[in-house]
Amino acid sequence: MTTEERLQASETRIFKTVFPNNTNHYDTLFGGSAMAMMDEVAFITATRFTRKRMVTVSSDRIDFKKPIPAGTIIELVGTVSYIGNTSLKVLVEIFIEEMYSFVREKAITGTFTFVAIDEHKHPVTVL
Repeated sequence: MTTEERLQASETRIFKTVFPNNTNHYDTLFGGSAMAMMDEVAFITATRFTRKRMVTVSSDRIDFKKPIPAGTIIELVGTVSYIGNTSLKVLVEIFIEEMYSFVREKAITGTFTFVAIDEHKHPVTVL
C-alpha cells in the first residue's frame, strides 16, 4: 500500500451525541471531554495508518472556536497531517450538526503527536 493510500485509509470519522453528562455549567460540551474524544480519534487514526503501537506524546494545539451545545450531534474527523521517522501528527476536527436541521459548522481543531513504539517501549519507524 502506498503512503497516499494509507493516508486515505486511515482517515477516521466518529459521530457522537452531546448529552448532559458531558457538559459544563453553561450546558455546552466540557473542554476536557472534547479533548479526550479528540485524543481517542487521533490514536485510532495513528494506529490505522501505522498498524503499530502508538502513544500520545503531545497535544500541540487545540482551538475552541465555537461552543458545542448539549443536544447536538458532533462528528470527529482524524487525518494524518505529518509523517516523521518515529512520529506523526494527527489533525482532529470536531463539527457540530444540529439534530433537527442541516446546519453544520466546525467548532474545534486540534493537533496531536504520536510516537510508534516496540514491545519494549522504544521508538520505531512509523513506516
